[in-house]
Amino acid sequence: MKSIAIYIDVPVATFRQSHAREYGKTYPYPPHSTVYGLLLSLVGEMDMQKHCGVQLAIAMLSQPEKSKTLRTLHRFKFTQEEHLGNKRPDYQEILTDIRFLVWVKSGDNKTNPSLPERLEQALLNPDSMNRWGVLYLGESDDLVNVIKLVSDDFSVKSRQWLIQDNNGWITLPYWVDHFGFKGTHWLRYRLETISCLSPPELAWTTIQD
Repeated sequence: MKSIAIYIDVPVATFRQSHAREYGKTYPYPPHSTVYGLLLSLVGEMDMQKHCGVQLAIAMLSQPEKSKTLRTLHRFKFTQEEHLGNKRPDYQEILTDIRFLVWVKSGDNKTNPSLPERLEQALLNPDSMNRWGVLYLGESDDLVNVIKLVSDDFSVKSRQWLIQDNNGWITLPYWVDHFGFKGTHWLRYRLETISCLSPPELAWTTIQD
């Protein structure tokens, strides 16, 4: 089963919590669902279910700093047309200095080529990709600064892994329902520093609807 590791650096981003209303709270770390969306964008895949069954493992290389900004927000996410009362200024949480590694393996997904194979091709030979738009993580102005393949002997050995833990204090979505949230699924994690080159078993999260 093929797996690859990717380094991602995003200077500023917000990962808006699914239940947030007026005040734009952010998840403290990049959710697996958001990272999966980024990876699909990188290879130019529009079908979110194309690679369901793939597994991701995330290791943080930085501790993102949280701050608060005032900006114009949409009060309602899904509208057929813009209404005057749909926009208003409100506070939103943002994160700075987001650096992490994500391991990707095909898991139960049998698509050929697999997502790891497509990602490897995209990063080694970007001119071969048929994609459009900028690459971002979170909202459309949260641009990715660096994204690259890394080898197993990547210089940082001590990593803070997102480890599945039913009693963990970190709740992150691994699948998001953008049409009502009934199908959004979360898991709980803890952040644990472990000196290892490959992901621990409980660091793997399966992307599934």
